[in-house]
Amino acid sequence: MGELRLMKGNEVIAEAAIRYGCDGYFGYPITPQSEVMESLMANRPWETTGMVVLQAESEIASIHMVYGAAGCGKRVMTSSSSPGISLMAEGISYIAGSELPCVIVNVQRGGPGLGTIQPSQADYNQATKGGGHGDYSLLVLAPASVQEMHDFIGLGFELAYKYRNPVMILADGVIGQMMEKVELMDQRPRWTDQQLKEITGSWATQGKTKDRPKHVITSLEMDSHIMEDNNLRLQAKYKRMKEEDVRFEAIDCEDAEYVLVAFGCAARICQKTVQLARARGYKVGLLRPITLFPFPEKVIAEMAGRVKGFLTVEFNAGQMVYDVRLAANGMTKVEYFGRMGGILPSPDEVEKALFQTMIGG
Repeated sequence: MGELRLMKGNEVIAEAAIRYGCDGYFGYPITPQSEVMESLMANRPWETTGMVVLQAESEIASIHMVYGAAGCGKRVMTSSSSPGISLMAEGISYIAGSELPCVIVNVQRGGPGLGTIQPSQADYNQATKGGGHGDYSLLVLAPASVQEMHDFIGLGFELAYKYRNPVMILADGVIGQMMEKVELMDQRPRWTDQQLKEITGSWATQGKTKDRPKHVITSLEMDSHIMEDNNLRLQAKYKRMKEEDVRFEAIDCEDAEYVLVAFGCAARICQKTVQLARARGYKVGLLRPITLFPFPEKVIAEMAGRVKGFLTVEFNAGQMVYDVRLAANGMTKVEYFGRMGGILPSPDEVEKALFQTMIGG
């Protein structure tokens, strides 16, 4: 067993990055995720592992620092919250178009605009539908615990390098600020120059030498036919993600007549709702998407053929509900319940919504 600590979600993001052997973090402070950078600065990993930690002059600068370092093959990351991610959107599109691996953490706050520093899940569409310009997709992981905030740093980097694609960890202010017991991974060394050459040498810009070819990192292509081929290659990659890396958790779904669909902290609330409904004799289950892209379409389609309805529970105005409706394809009823502005629904509220829209409706 690894080292056990009581830590905040934001703090454990920083700790996991160091322990995973991350080469560099470039970011800018914004509530409610500022503790990520603060914890990195306090830990001073440049003295122990050689990891670079730099506060950029803006979110725009930080994502382009990630772009440059990722182009060298390095394991690099950034973190921000909703308005900051919006500022990064152009850079994220460049990174996706250039097919570079990196990890981006979004600890969501309420909007639109400056909104509130309270928790939200209103960045779902931004994260899963690209967010910036062009036809691209991020692989999106949705943690529901502080332990998963830790674990998804390692998983995020593994998937980023598997697909040469940005990976977003889409958390919310609740998990970023809450404290839980977490098992920390053992310290892993950063890649040596030789390992870096072996892992990324076929594409990274590491300097042309007599025995090392020149590589150019760019998303620019003026020939429309070549650009279409580039887009087709990207779409094939996203299809492969859907075939190989869909992740979800199904709780009490085997005999369920009604299924709640929720991610992140909303799923934790819904777990209690399932217990309350089951205690009253109603067969209710919970499907928690762990990858928001690729979305668990197939399992929802399978369930749609045998359940009486789905209720999505979200901290937004209803965003994931449309993906559930697409997957259900009219085979069963799909409704939405949520709160906004940083207000979190109680398990009792979710149960009441379930009865009003499904069981008693």
